Amino acid sequence: MTEKTENDERLARPLIRLAKLVGIGTSYVGQSNDYHEIEDDVLVAVLAALGVDASDDEAIERSIRTILDERHARLVPPTVLHTVGKEDSVLVNTGILEIPSATITLEDGRQYDGELVAGAGDGSQAYSLDGKFVATASLTLPKDLPIGYHTLHVRVGDREQDATLISAPEKIELIDPMKNNQLWGWMAQLYSIRSNGSWGVGDFEDLKTLLVEAKRKTGADFMLINPVHGSEPVAPLTPSPYLPISRRFVNFTYIRPESIPEYKQLDDAARKQIEELHSQVEPLNGDAQLIDRDTMWRMKMRALWLVFKAGRSAGRQAEFDVYKKEQGAELESYATWCLCYDKWGKPEDTPDNWERKYAKDSAQVAALRNQFPDTLEFYRWLEWIAGEQLESAQRAAKDAGMKIGLMADMAVGVHPAGSDVWWNPERFAKGATVGAPPDYFNQQGQDWSQPPLNPIQLENTGYQVYREMVHGMFARAGAVRIDHILGLFRLWWIPQGKGAKHGAYVYYDSEVMLGILAIEAARANGVVVGEDLGVVPDFVTKSLGRHGVLGCAVEWFEQMDGKFKAPKTWREYALASVNTHDMPPSYGYLEYEQVKIREKLNLLDCPVEEFQASATKEHNAMLKMLVDNGYLDAELLKDEKANEQQIVEALYRGLKDAPSKLIAASITDAVGEKRAQNQPGTNNEYPNWRIPLADYDGNVVPLEKLFDNERLKSLTKIMNS
Repeated sequence: MTEKTENDERLARPLIRLAKLVGIGTSYVGQSNDYHEIEDDVLVAVLAALGVDASDDEAIERSIRTILDERHARLVPPTVLHTVGKEDSVLVNTGILEIPSATITLEDGRQYDGELVAGAGDGSQAYSLDGKFVATASLTLPKDLPIGYHTLHVRVGDREQDATLISAPEKIELIDPMKNNQLWGWMAQLYSIRSNGSWGVGDFEDLKTLLVEAKRKTGADFMLINPVHGSEPVAPLTPSPYLPISRRFVNFTYIRPESIPEYKQLDDAARKQIEELHSQVEPLNGDAQLIDRDTMWRMKMRALWLVFKAGRSAGRQAEFDVYKKEQGAELESYATWCLCYDKWGKPEDTPDNWERKYAKDSAQVAALRNQFPDTLEFYRWLEWIAGEQLESAQRAAKDAGMKIGLMADMAVGVHPAGSDVWWNPERFAKGATVGAPPDYFNQQGQDWSQPPLNPIQLENTGYQVYREMVHGMFARAGAVRIDHILGLFRLWWIPQGKGAKHGAYVYYDSEVMLGILAIEAARANGVVVGEDLGVVPDFVTKSLGRHGVLGCAVEWFEQMDGKFKAPKTWREYALASVNTHDMPPSYGYLEYEQVKIREKLNLLDCPVEEFQASATKEHNAMLKMLVDNGYLDAELLKDEKANEQQIVEALYRGLKDAPSKLIAASITDAVGEKRAQNQPGTNNEYPNWRIPLADYDGNVVPLEKLFDNERLKSLTKIMNS
């Protein structure tokens, strides 16, 4: 039997000690229970991405000493986590027998007036620093410390230091409607669902209608949509919602111009211009083959400029000014990047692109801001309007009676050439991207091209960037789904030029980030769902459960040893669904669309006959589970094609039988769509994230007729049974 741990000789090596010191995994167990030890050159490159020099033996020893010295020289870590309602102890670096003192400034600026108990260090684990011994004393954080982001002030002798004190609930409590009940909702790709008023792509006004009508006509309590993070300012636009320019801001291409309050005050000439612009893209709403974001945005952006230039009332301008002040430097970063992109073009991967030539504080960037103040203000304004319209959709959902409303989706990371990376490069690893090691489905591994957040910088800044991102999402949604929640625990870092096979896991402080999620969910009375599909270590599953984060259960994935599990045996604390956006909808899956696409695009690493046989075996195993559990009449299987709707509805009868707190029905399944929204492993070979919503016969389903669709109404009865 192969050993699945590193031996003592390897663990004693300075390079391995250094890697572990900064949270790099030096070995891992893969999907097939296969053990891997990370090669030295990969570890050296990942350390370099963290800003740690391991270029030779001398550098390794120097880095180890530097890191240990820095950690012992500070009084307390820069970020401290406290659990509300419990006493926690914080270690403080002191001289031997010295006793620290501390005060706390609460998030609202008040001083905490309770007692902070401290104990002296005993020298039992003393560390030598500059000829002096450093011991550890303890500081007790009290039970009654309120929830929030506070500042801990620590003093030892004549030395003082502050730390961000994150005081979080122990877990995310279920919202009241979920405590004794199961809630159901819809999953939808917002851009794919168009109305007569759309500009060729579904928008925030369509989202408002979707939410309200979903509650009024189907009784649904939430709707999970694709991520709507920040986008490029001009076409061509990146199709994938999972590769955003910024996770901090909202995608302003989803704005509906006619829903902006100032639109009503436009003069006749301006309104006529906007109507003419809309008429040019209105035919796109009837295109069943492809979403054309670029044509949409070229027309819509001109309309938005007309509304912007018309000005605002004094009251509205005051609201805009408050927004700009609240968003501060973060808004300036995104608006400035948009301006540069607008005037200097897309930052192509060349040595002379403007992102590489000019830093945010360069004279050239300052000159551009001064040259085009209106355009800069336009991008600030677009973000304000986008946030307003998204918030309006969520308010409408709650007013209509939805228990949750919008479930927002958080992408794993950001575009490597986006505003977040350009403006704040220190927040990200340099020379590494995120991906996944080899598995059953991707034998070469995956490189998602996104630079990872630097865990050292996160800790040093009190996780401010993560706090602001989560807060911003909960400000406009009743629930947040976190894509690849494993990333809160560890991410597969791929050094530049190494390839996805040759990476290493870098570990993050999941307790702190889960604590932040608990704070923001508590303040919003919201729900957190973590996408935990695939191979998830036991410690991650246990941690998510302990913190009240719901996992995900997918009917087509709930199988073991070639047999599908009865839905009644699934997890209770989960968002359950039949499928995901990375699979063909149920009608397509039953017709082996997953085989046809992969064969057509040469994505198979085995003969098509072999893959088809595997898909057929899975198909038949699913049908057997449906029949065995009473969800499907076996007689219907004599002619599957003629009875596809009944088979799809049997999948949902099974889903409805799951004990999961949340269950989601796919809009594509509800209308009979067969095409996948995304085919993993492809870019432009397949029109990923560009498939409009169509019915079983390939006809566009407009929003005005969506909830009157007969298949949808039939599926709704099952969901409400």
